[in-house]
Amino acid sequence: MPGYEFDVFISYSQRGSAQKWLKNHFLAKLEDCLADQGAQSPRVFWDRTMHKGVHWPSQLQKALHRSKIMIAVLTPLYFTSPWCMAELRSMYAREQLLGLADTARPQGLIYPILYSDSQNFPAEESLHRAWWDFKALATPEPVFQESRDWHSFHLLVSKFAEDVVDLLNEVPPWRADYPLIDPPDPLLQPPPKLPRF
Repeated sequence: MPGYEFDVFISYSQRGSAQKWLKNHFLAKLEDCLADQGAQSPRVFWDRTMHKGVHWPSQLQKALHRSKIMIAVLTPLYFTSPWCMAELRSMYAREQLLGLADTARPQGLIYPILYSDSQNFPAEESLHRAWWDFKALATPEPVFQESRDWHSFHLLVSKFAEDVVDLLNEVPPWRADYPLIDPPDPLLQPPPKLPRF
């Protein structure tokens, strides 16, 4: 069935601690805060929710194609991931197709979160857009929820969610011709060497 299936697609590098932070803290808090801000049953896609046995490169492309916006969790490793770059460039191409993120309509569909170290982002991949700075609250360990900073984290995610809900209400209708940049080949592990007798 044509149309959007997800409100938000989460794009992040699987290397480093961002994945743990998303799982342990951010995703559940985001869904709660989106609901608090009026999003009707917010639909958030991240690759850890895929069913077993699914062809994951195809599923990632389909989910991105059917998502309204993309939240990019920025780390230096994000910009070295061929998969993250394919996701990012697909959304750049969509914005260009829709005439977004330019001088006439500055708002785009890529919604960045700064997770760590913006000093080492490659200049040629600069997003040229404002991001939400979560660096001071980027603690992946579960004990973070018992810390004094947890309240600050909740308030920041709540403001973030309020902004996301406003953006979701402005997203153009879905189009079948949204471009997708070809993803890299899946990383296949070589078979183990057999012992010599």
